[in-house]
Amino acid sequence: MKPLRYAFRVGRDALDAFLADDGWAIASHIALSSLMALFPFLIVLTSLAGFFGSKDLADQAASLMLQTWPAQVADALAGEIHNVLTTTRGDAFTVGLVLSIYFASNGIESLRVALNRAYSVTELRSWYWLRLESIGYTLIAAFVALALALLIVLGPLLLAAARRYIPLIVEPKENMLTVARYGIAIVSLAAALIVLHAWLPAGRRRFRDILPGIVFTLVASLASAMGFGQYLARFAGNYVTTYAGLASVVIALVFLYFIAAIFVYGGELNAAIIKSRLPRGMSLQQAQSPAPGD
Repeated sequence: MKPLRYAFRVGRDALDAFLADDGWAIASHIALSSLMALFPFLIVLTSLAGFFGSKDLADQAASLMLQTWPAQVADALAGEIHNVLTTTRGDAFTVGLVLSIYFASNGIESLRVALNRAYSVTELRSWYWLRLESIGYTLIAAFVALALALLIVLGPLLLAAARRYIPLIVEPKENMLTVARYGIAIVSLAAALIVLHAWLPAGRRRFRDILPGIVFTLVASLASAMGFGQYLARFAGNYVTTYAGLASVVIALVFLYFIAAIFVYGGELNAAIIKSRLPRGMSLQQAQSPAPGD
């Protein structure tokens, strides 16, 4: 019973902190910032893919990004995403692309605000350094997305080549490729969460300190995606009758709102666990202070 009581106490403390830190309002901010950052990010993705000679990679990368979203949400944005990915632009690597990178980095900044609040840390770094860091994360995410998309594209070709030398390799199945896409998407999400919790907010945390919130975020996000998908399958018409032409945007925004709330609570859960392990007299801020010389 002790582990259960401990889990209940920590979960309740995290919920209290979530409410005290305006978690719902922060989740709303993250959802809106993420949606507004999505399309500039896709422009960056398309420009980079064109620079490497294959704009089809951007389409594959976008598909991979939406792999864990409910089909109804992904389908609602599919048309707009396709338009962004297939539009030819003459502003690549010019002012237009620079602005796209800047706006795409706003989504990273919203996550930083949420995690700084959750971990109760004060940001002491210069604003321009933080913005450059967010832009760096945005570009890294774009490169990683293209690399993973290339892996998806080359996967069947590599299997076909391998079968010539190893006849035991079976024919690739469609469901096998789907599982691979889901696996890559989930692993990528887990890696992104590790980076965000470990390095995005001020202070430093050990891997064991951030692991509970990451596991919670992954499991709860996947469950939320499945639950929201089931809800939309039955009641999607309510959004159409209420919001008319804005229904697809509102559906995506509501989904992102739930995911953002889960993300913020994951940070609060980590903070509550760290706090429960602290020696008497040590504050949460002190526990996350970088060691001398870092």
